[in-house]
Amino acid sequence: MIGHRTRTLPELCTALADAVLRLDGPESTRTNRAVLDRARLAGEDELSAGLARLAPALADIALGNGGFLATLAAGLVEMGADPMPVLGVLADRVAGGLEAAARFGLLAGKLGEDLPAPTTADEYRALRERLIEAAPDDLSVEEAGLIVQAWFSVNDWIPSLLLPLQQKPCRQALPERERLTAATIAMTEHVEDAPWLLGLLRVLDDEPLLVAHPPTRRVFEMTMSGVGDNIQLNLLLADVLIGDDKIPGERPDADWVAAARDGLMVPAGGVLTQFDMFDADGEPIWGEGRPADIPAVDGRRVIVLRPPAHARGNHIGRQYPLMVPELTLDRSLPVDDAEAWTTRLS
Repeated sequence: MIGHRTRTLPELCTALADAVLRLDGPESTRTNRAVLDRARLAGEDELSAGLARLAPALADIALGNGGFLATLAAGLVEMGADPMPVLGVLADRVAGGLEAAARFGLLAGKLGEDLPAPTTADEYRALRERLIEAAPDDLSVEEAGLIVQAWFSVNDWIPSLLLPLQQKPCRQALPERERLTAATIAMTEHVEDAPWLLGLLRVLDDEPLLVAHPPTRRVFEMTMSGVGDNIQLNLLLADVLIGDDKIPGERPDADWVAAARDGLMVPAGGVLTQFDMFDADGEPIWGEGRPADIPAVDGRRVIVLRPPAHARGNHIGRQYPLMVPELTLDRSLPVDDAEAWTTRLS
């Protein structure tokens, strides 16, 4: 007797997309389980091919019904799938969802506080009608439905971008960055994962830095990518610059460096930064900020390193577990150029 052939992940994902598009709930549920079972056995090529087959369903499924599909996409990326084939679709759905959710937020005050998510079709329709009545302008039933769905479900979609945007090629290829950033900023106080998304949207890649150390009158040209916050940047600067005839001092603990790069994010006892950092105008560069906040001078972000006034610790070395940072020392400026910068920045 010949048994049934095991379906590949791309075949299962195609079947899942078809079931989703024809609104077959039971078949979608069954096939989703099969996709999850097969994905655990699949290699990167099969995972990538499977994820690409989900693109039509990701593009067309109703926002309120698609959270499970966005979660599946995020899971496949975490397992090793190439997110590029669905990156544009996901960026568009998340941006559109955030924009629609913002419209709900503008009207929420007229609907009462702490509105619970509708759990039945009747509750959904009732809230949709209340939204239409509260809107100052004509709002179609379709628009009102999208706005309601977005407010309660867009957060379910955001992880599908949090995973890809920890990869440098995806950050560099991301379409509609300005639109997505504006929509995310508008909803950072209302959508749980929006601040994490905004942090990734503000990550700098291949960014030139000028790093000055006035105590030694040394100045370095460096290039940075994939750094999530200034605590992480401080640790990386200490790792690259302290020792080897550059900046004197005690090198950071290996566990702290690993926490800032790709090791255990929360080492025992936390991490300790090695410098106080200032910008070109002498203003502090706070650890809680991001490299994108550091002002640029002549096309380069300028960082002035000084001995710490007191020890500053933190429990975590980096914000994003899968984003591997890059910080390279390109060159040490010649003495005359370094002296000119040191005098300028003193």
